[in-house]
Formats: sequence, C-alpha cells, structure tokens
Amino acid sequence: MDNSQKGVLYTASAYLLWGILPSYWRAVGSFNDYEILFHRIVWSFVFMVILLAFTKKLSPLIQETKALYTRKLEFIALIVASLVITVNWGIFIWAVNNHHVLQASLGYYINPLMSIALGFIFLKERFTKTETIAIALAALGVLYMTITIGTFPIVSIALALSFALYGLMKKVVNINAVYSIALETFITLPIACLGIALLTSQHKTYFGMNFESFLILFAGVATAIPLILFSAGAKRIPLSLIGLLQYISPTLILLQGVFMFSEPFTTTNAITFICIWSGLAIYSFSKWMGYKKRHNRKKIET
Repeated sequence: MDNSQKGVLYTASAYLLWGILPSYWRAVGSFNDYEILFHRIVWSFVFMVILLAFTKKLSPLIQETKALYTRKLEFIALIVASLVITVNWGIFIWAVNNHHVLQASLGYYINPLMSIALGFIFLKERFTKTETIAIALAALGVLYMTITIGTFPIVSIALALSFALYGLMKKVVNINAVYSIALETFITLPIACLGIALLTSQHKTYFGMNFESFLILFAGVATAIPLILFSAGAKRIPLSLIGLLQYISPTLILLQGVFMFSEPFTTTNAITFICIWSGLAIYSFSKWMGYKKRHNRKKIET
C-alpha cells in the first residue's frame, strides 16, 4: 500500500467513525446532554495524556506549550478553538438525543460552504464563480426550508458555523494536531469538572454502576482516534480529495437519522438537501478539476 492509499484509508476511516457517532451518543442517551459533553471532555483529556505518555511525547508537548504561550495570537486562537469545538460537540450531542439528527447531517453538509464564506470575510479570500453558485444553492435550500416549515434551521447553521470557526482558528495555530487536541481538552477541562460537580450536587448525574457509564468511558477514544486518523491521512492526500471524502460523515448521519432513529424525511427535507447536494457537487467538481490541472501542469514542467 503506497502513501496515497494509506492517506485515503486513514481519512476515510476518520469520517466513517465521525459518521457513526450518533449511534454512540444514543447508546449513552440516559445521561443528561450536558453530562455527556462534560464526560467527553474529561475522558478525551485522559486518553490524550495516556497516549502521549505511551508514545513518550509528554515532554515535547510541554515544550511546545511553552513556545505557543509566547506566540500570543496563536495562544488566543487555540483558546477560542477549544471553546468553539466544545460548543459544536454540545450542539451535536443535543441534536442527536433530541431527534434532530437530520438537521445535524444538514449542518455538516453546509460546513464546507460555510468555511468558504468565513475565508471570504476573515482571510480576504475571493469566491470563484463556481463557489458563488455552490453557496447560492446552499442558501436557497436553507431559505426554502425556513419559508416552508416556518422555522430557521438553527441547529444546522450553528453546527456548520461553529465547526467552520474551529477550522479558521486552527489555521492560525501552528501546532501538531495530537498536541492540539490535548491542549484543547485541557483548556476546557476545568469547565467539565465544575459541570460534573454541579450536576452531582444537584443529583442530576447518571454516572455510576451501570453499562452506559462503562460505555461513556470510551468517549475519549471516540473523540481522539478520528482526529488522529484524519491528521495522518490529511498529510498524505490532496485537499481536493479530502473534500470529497468528508461527505462520508454527514451521509452516514443522514442514513442513521432516517433508518435507525425514524426521523421523517419530508419533501421539504428532500428539496433542501437536493439544493445543498447540488451546490456541494459543483464545488467538489471544481476543486477536483483544479487539482487535476495543477497536477498535469507539474507533470509537464518536470
């Protein structure tokens, strides 16, 4: 297996694991949504410490953290990223356990186009004609759902925006992906511990001698492993290919919402998704053609 094939395998595996997360969160659905989020942070941090200790990377992490602290802009960006991804996790867990899986799926379909929009606003990137059409189609789908149902798809937009903001912050921070997730969970760890303590004092915690408590111990593994696989895969394949593979995750979420959790897929849902899928197809085709042109140009030059 060559390096490129490994890249596809690692990246596809990451999106596959992200795609089946709804089933995992439903399996621990007896927990309060906040408690699930707090445990996810705690056990993610614990898993990362164990992983870094096992691979003898705790000392490099400490050195990297000290260096990062001197780069104030990057340090602030990492703090913002930590808070934003925590909000994203919380919204997703709430959506899954409150029968909004289709909206969650829609949010992650919209996410690439939201990232383009943030690049336009904050990084002064400019839309191509193709990207403009793709964003317009996605906006049309959201507008149609809002007018038809009379409710703005706030869950979808919140998930797409929070994850796009997380990606934007990560562009600013120059740090190894494994170190980054360790620091992100460390930054939010006090919030999680305080939250669990508060829930315990109010007798609203479910954690104890039960099977779901055993399952939630793996929240750290479920969080960190896809990120590590994605980091390993992204280094080996072009961005355009990552863009195509990323639709594995929302597609699996959509299928679970319809066939496992029996959420209704209405005509309004169908039209909305078709608009967004069309926009994503146009966008993905444009990126792939751009990659092919650059690849062919390099072959000619060499």
